[in-house]
Amino acid sequence: MKILFIGDIVGKPARLYLKDALPRIIKKLDLDLVIANGENAAGGSSLTPATSKDIFDAGVDIVTSGDHIFKKKESREVLENQDVLRPLNYGDKATGRGFIVKEFKGVNIGVINLLGRVFMQPADCPFKAVDKALKEIRRKAKVIIVDMHAEATSEKLAMGYFLSQKVSAVVGTHTHIPTADARIIDDFTAYITDVGMTGSFDSVLGREKDQIIQRFITNMPVRFNLAQGDVRIQSVCIEIEDKTGRALSIERLEYRKDDSSL
Repeated sequence: MKILFIGDIVGKPARLYLKDALPRIIKKLDLDLVIANGENAAGGSSLTPATSKDIFDAGVDIVTSGDHIFKKKESREVLENQDVLRPLNYGDKATGRGFIVKEFKGVNIGVINLLGRVFMQPADCPFKAVDKALKEIRRKAKVIIVDMHAEATSEKLAMGYFLSQKVSAVVGTHTHIPTADARIIDDFTAYITDVGMTGSFDSVLGREKDQIIQRFITNMPVRFNLAQGDVRIQSVCIEIEDKTGRALSIERLEYRKDDSSL
């Protein structure tokens, strides 16, 4: 089974390019499943029914999120009615669900969304939360993908080792900066500290760079508008053994508008 995981989708420029390019990427790579982090898809923060529709129409099958998911009230409708996850360790009383098990091409796939706690807002322990959830999920699925949405690289890597041989992949999101440490841990679990982002790279994390620089220089409130130029898709392609859930490979992939390979 070949699964593509797409890094944080940032606003309308990213959604438009995704709708244009993803169908061709799916065909080129012969993908079985596409997962994307969509917590920044609606104007750079959260998700709405319209923006999630753009993502699913592009060819994404499951959407994960993170600490910005509840910043728009419309996100609750999305979380309740679509295959969109919020972090599992927000607890049982938060709107939505933190994991899903769904069949794709005859194979049950589990997807889990976690939120880190180092340099992040308060949340329940992600290690305890995922350990408890896996008792249920592993009865239903061998192939399990975990989105670890976190700031600290140490916390993400610790989660990778904690879940080694228990899940097929642990992929990091949130920082919008891709890391060069893709690997297979213990010959079983695919891992990368951060997938990167889908959005404008003529920017600071998807926002207009001059505004960010002004904020750093003046320390005064500044409106952060979405940047528009040099839009790219950053992702990882993970190949997994259906029957065992063992990851065979993980490869970083990047696409841009002038990419002749598509």
